[in-house]
Amino acid sequence: MADSKRTRVKDREAVAPLGYAVIPVKFSEEHQSPHYLYVKEHKVREDTDLKRPQNRTLFVLNVPPYCTEECLSRLFSGCCAVQSVEMCEKPRPGEKTEMPKTKFFNTETSRGFQVAYIVFKSPAGVQAAKCLSTQEPVVISSNRHPIQTGIHKWITRYAASVVDPTELKTEVDAFMQAYDQKVAKEEAKAEKEDGLPDEEGWVKVTRKGRKPGLPRTEAANMRALEREKRKRAHKELLNFYAWQHRETKREHIAQLRKKFEEDKQKIAVMRAQRKFRPY
Repeated sequence: MADSKRTRVKDREAVAPLGYAVIPVKFSEEHQSPHYLYVKEHKVREDTDLKRPQNRTLFVLNVPPYCTEECLSRLFSGCCAVQSVEMCEKPRPGEKTEMPKTKFFNTETSRGFQVAYIVFKSPAGVQAAKCLSTQEPVVISSNRHPIQTGIHKWITRYAASVVDPTELKTEVDAFMQAYDQKVAKEEAKAEKEDGLPDEEGWVKVTRKGRKPGLPRTEAANMRALEREKRKRAHKELLNFYAWQHRETKREHIAQLRKKFEEDKQKIAVMRAQRKFRPY
């Protein structure tokens, strides 16, 4: 009776989602309760994923936090030679390429359970990995390959998080040098293409000031916008109605007549003083 009960419990624990196989693992020999990995062959609709080739990629679910890429590679190396191991928080397409991250100031949070993509060098590795479900739980941490946990793990992480000023300065200088070279190439390309027609025959016209090499500051841009705004408002105020045009013309003619009368008086005074010389 006890044997049948133990068998039912074991069968219930080994149940996996449709299409997945169950691989029992345990942290060390001292642990009695196994942890289960759910694996299946990774397939996509189109064979365009070069990082995860068809028939050679194993998709793994429920990877525990203490398990690393090195652990998974060692765990499945008994099935076949492992080419690469990729771990991530959730399934994602392999075509997405991420920018290389610096090792300094890595704000990586504590990871939970993850998924993994294991690429074998031979298609037989995927089928051999599925057969691990019928065997005894695989030990992840052994005396030969121990996994750090607890305070030793945190001490190692803290030691790795300490920044070396010399290495940081070297990396920053290399980044800035590459950035300056990139900017210089873009500026040289823009100057070379300035004034040349494009594929459709259009020519890009640019407005350059007295110092085209110096960019306009934000304060200069704000002053230019304020001048344009005042000029536009003054123009709209004077030329909005037709009677404003007439009044402006009348004032201009009146000023011209006044100036003409003033000039006549000046000429009369100069003639009286015999200082007027028109020629």
